[in-house]
Amino acid sequence: MGPALFVGPNSSRPRHAYYSSIHQTTQVDIGRPRTYTAWERQTSRQQMDSEMPTRVAEVIEATSTQFTAGAYELLKAPPFGALVRAQARDDSMAIYGLVYDIRTGSRDIGARATVRGRTYAGREVYDAEIYHEHPDLAEVLQTEFSAVIVGFVERGEIRQFLPPQPPPVHYSVYECDAAEVARFNQATDYFRTVLFMPHIPGDEALAAALRLAARASGDERAFLVRAGREIAALLNDDYDRLMAILRRIRP
Repeated sequence: MGPALFVGPNSSRPRHAYYSSIHQTTQVDIGRPRTYTAWERQTSRQQMDSEMPTRVAEVIEATSTQFTAGAYELLKAPPFGALVRAQARDDSMAIYGLVYDIRTGSRDIGARATVRGRTYAGREVYDAEIYHEHPDLAEVLQTEFSAVIVGFVERGEIRQFLPPQPPPVHYSVYECDAAEVARFNQATDYFRTVLFMPHIPGDEALAAALRLAARASGDERAFLVRAGREIAALLNDDYDRLMAILRRIRP
């Protein structure tokens, strides 16, 4: 048996470090791993599940600069410009992406959706009613979204440049909540990545992302003014493009 660690009322450790009642001395064996009961394992797992954010999709294609994910629910992708987080192979790392494209189509490669707005009896069916009339659409259609990689978090530190590896296919994707969006937007290095990434609607995606981030910042006007100045520095030789973006984020 290894050495024992005593924690109790006579310990020199601060009170908030006690793991037992202040009137009870607890002996913890640090020489051998603790064996947990089945009830303790189940309780721990339930607690972790309740604290984990809900995953909305999984990666179905990835490169060094972007990834595509398939949403678990039809027509329920994160919004255009949303910040999403994909899990990396390393448990201490996750990869951030900015949604720039959302699409829904047939699950079968090369196939297209067919018209469903009129029944064989000639009855007209509109919009959401079509999905109620044809619940099988959730099985034959799939909603996907693509995100440009704008950084990663490693051991709690956010870095706004490309990660060593893209997220693996079939790994989980989460939509970031307001607190995570606000924390990520404390830096603005990713602006350049989005604005100058080829073959994506970078201006529109960045403007949408900044509108969402402003609402999460706690001071919408101050955030947008700071963001506008950063964009002006990046586009100081393209006045028309700069003004088009500023009009889109104007508070």
